[in-house]
Amino acid sequence: MFRTLRRKKQALSEEETRQLLERATSGVLSLYGDEGYPYGVPMSYVYVDGKIYFHSAKSGHKIDAMKAHTKACFTVIEQDTVVPEEYTTYFRSVIVFGKMRILEEEEEIMEAIHLLSDKYRPGYEEERKKAIEKDYDGLTMMEMNIEHLCGKEAIELVRKKEEEANTN
Repeated sequence: MFRTLRRKKQALSEEETRQLLERATSGVLSLYGDEGYPYGVPMSYVYVDGKIYFHSAKSGHKIDAMKAHTKACFTVIEQDTVVPEEYTTYFRSVIVFGKMRILEEEEEIMEAIHLLSDKYRPGYEEERKKAIEKDYDGLTMMEMNIEHLCGKEAIELVRKKEEEANTN
């Protein structure tokens, strides 16, 4: 159902791919938008146990698109170093495919909020509780259930890893 990576040598292992998702802080969530146009929106997120959690306002283009079509793609670029003299970039990225859902149960909403806020500001429990109480009524939490993910890096980064492995 999902295409395999053409340049297999550049594929990140599943472990490297998941670690990249854990480290990175933002990506682009792509949905099937109005009039059949793709809708890509930059998002903060947290990746935990094979799921990605996002927050949103209760209404808008993103929510409408998700309600109409649950399939989505999320792209994260961890590294993108421009190397002008080589006419390239040294990149490392992940593409995730999955189905979106809006969290409905109070317990799962609160868990997702805490996971997301702890990623971006660990600790600060009292501040977090106050911020959640203040913004809770206008907040929607979404979950992407991952069906397929694929990590890839520039061939130059692959070669560098091979060189380092050969010198050790």
